[in-house]
Amino acid sequence: MMRQYELVERVKRYNPATDEALLNRAYIYAMRAHGTQKRASGDPFFAHPLEVAAILTDLRLDDATIVAAVLHDTVEDTAATLDEIRELFSPEIGVLVDGLTKLKRLDLVSKRAAQGENFRKLLLAVAADVRVLLVKLADRLHNMRTLGHMPAEKRARIAQETLDIYAPLAGRMGMQELRDELEDLSLRNLKPEIYATITQRLTQLSAKSEQLVESIERDLTAKLAAQGIVASVTGRLKKPFSIWSKMERKSVAFEQLSDIFGFRVVVQTLPECYAALGVVHTSWPMVPGRYKDYVSTPKQNDYRSIHTTVIGPKSQRVELQIRTEAMEEIAEYGIAAHAHYKEASGGREEGGIHPRLATESGAYQWLRRTIELLAEGDSPEEFLEHTKLELFQDQVFCFTPKGRLIALPRGATPIDFAYAVHTDVGNSAVGAKINGRIVPLLHELTNGDEVEIARSDGAAPPAAWESLVVTGKARAAIRRATRSAVRRQYAGLGRQILDRAFERAGKSFSEDKLRGALPRLARASPEDVFAAVGRGEMFSGDVVRAVYPDYKDERRVAPSAPQLPVTGASRLTRSKDQTIRLTLPEGAEGAGESAAIPIRGLDGDLPVSFAPNGGAVPGDRIVGILTPGTGVTIYPIQSAALAAFDNEPERWIDVRWDIEGPASERFPAKLSLQSINEPGVLAQIAQVIADHDGNIDNISMKRRTQDFTDVGIDLSVWDLQHLNAIVAELRGKRAVSRVERVNG
Repeated sequence: MMRQYELVERVKRYNPATDEALLNRAYIYAMRAHGTQKRASGDPFFAHPLEVAAILTDLRLDDATIVAAVLHDTVEDTAATLDEIRELFSPEIGVLVDGLTKLKRLDLVSKRAAQGENFRKLLLAVAADVRVLLVKLADRLHNMRTLGHMPAEKRARIAQETLDIYAPLAGRMGMQELRDELEDLSLRNLKPEIYATITQRLTQLSAKSEQLVESIERDLTAKLAAQGIVASVTGRLKKPFSIWSKMERKSVAFEQLSDIFGFRVVVQTLPECYAALGVVHTSWPMVPGRYKDYVSTPKQNDYRSIHTTVIGPKSQRVELQIRTEAMEEIAEYGIAAHAHYKEASGGREEGGIHPRLATESGAYQWLRRTIELLAEGDSPEEFLEHTKLELFQDQVFCFTPKGRLIALPRGATPIDFAYAVHTDVGNSAVGAKINGRIVPLLHELTNGDEVEIARSDGAAPPAAWESLVVTGKARAAIRRATRSAVRRQYAGLGRQILDRAFERAGKSFSEDKLRGALPRLARASPEDVFAAVGRGEMFSGDVVRAVYPDYKDERRVAPSAPQLPVTGASRLTRSKDQTIRLTLPEGAEGAGESAAIPIRGLDGDLPVSFAPNGGAVPGDRIVGILTPGTGVTIYPIQSAALAAFDNEPERWIDVRWDIEGPASERFPAKLSLQSINEPGVLAQIAQVIADHDGNIDNISMKRRTQDFTDVGIDLSVWDLQHLNAIVAELRGKRAVSRVERVNG
């Protein structure tokens, strides 16, 4: 365990003016607070916050952050209080510990809704002070380093969580070294045999190629020096996780990888970056398509470097990264390297790096943009889904006709581009030109494309776009527009129901009369009333009585034909014979008139089936269509088949899923794919579905051309998240050119 003086010495290496008394006070306070607590390994618990602080000293962070790291578990796990922390240390440190305490108490769990809500809270805490994130990442890194002492199930959960959230988040903050270690540790715990095999092969290759690496370092250093460029050239091997992910993505074996070696060239000035690139390209042949200039167009996390690949000595393919020392510091420390700490009293620059970022930081801009999604009213599940979309994907850089640079995830379409420009542009988009040529809205964008969006004021985004775009912002906007459209449909249905209700009552109906009754109905506008009636949230009879308080419904229901309102409280279940049924709520028989259409002559159960072409899965917004004598057919709200019932509002029934927690049974879905004609494609598709625990019920294939085949897949999945995960991975396969869900 690190000693008190060792912690102080680590900080003094980069910040000679550190407050030693503050560090000593924090060390002693935390040590006494944790007392005899032990970790799963049997080590003193106090060793953990000290190691977290040590990781942060490697990032050269300020005193307040180091102290917060030492204290970050005290309020959560001991008798210490936040008031004590504020009084003994400072309000600033109290805020940091408070944020970390909340995060510790709300650590991510496997349930999707809880995970989404906790991640939302994580980013909100980080938005207040980014140092919360730095301590959290260091905390996760040390926990991953000591994960071997945990039970296997918990180990796998934490490792997967790290791979899903913390590693890509570290990458987005520009902290690539930390991301690499988190990914490798995750792979070691999730797939230990694969990790051990790759590590062993890398060790063997390193020993075998040591002389080759040294030779390339010497040759390149000499060639640069001959041109007057002083540079540091270092060779390295790819990380195990990077190798494994490339083998998975490209479906190749270890022996087929030709770019396992990489070299970093660090020069002193920006012009020398391009001068060094010229030396490299005139010395060895360049590999076409492998040149990327992140100096002129930096990544969103502020990463800047020139990447190229050449055929080097002995025909060995060699990757090179060329950057300045300042760029190297950003690449190493990421978001922590943007602003040097200055004491408030004299403004004198000190040795530590302070993470209160300048507003122009690309990484922090991305963080703020992500948090903007919180204001749009999305559910926690949707927020997590949108954020993961942005976390995981690499970038392409495109331009508006006026030259504005738009950075998008790889695989983005003109639809994503339109929403990145402005939500209104996306909602009204009807076409696109790329580099002056008309292309489909689903065309995949590439680096350097100039994109022009054609708009129409009366246009609205189709619901199907939601499954086709790749950015969280576009999905959120399309989903909101779809909800608005659905609300308008409900309002139209509700208006028809009320027209009939007032007609049956022999009363006149107008919006002006309804507006006078709004206080009694607790609604803000007639449109709200129409939508509530259409959704079944409000009885049409109640609206009539609100407008005409003296009205009494004198209709009688025959005993042989009780009225049974089918409402959102109805329950979908599956009987032993696998017949799916919509069970009515208790006490439904003999109930008064409902805003949903009454069903007569039922015995309490109403047979239900799914739409024949595509089905529906939990997570879909659904609607029921009544067929007298047959039952109810459940459609996803985006199903094109619903257009056939637009003129029959009396057949529409508002139903909702009644499933708590994970689904206990699978539900039908259908996918339409277009694949390249080559051996093994069907096996790849089936393997993706199998790896995601999907069940294939039927496959149909039709050769479209000599090069492409249309594939239809009927499958069973647990819910919409499960289906989306399968679709996302299928889209990542090189041999699959198009994947979309079929919705009736």
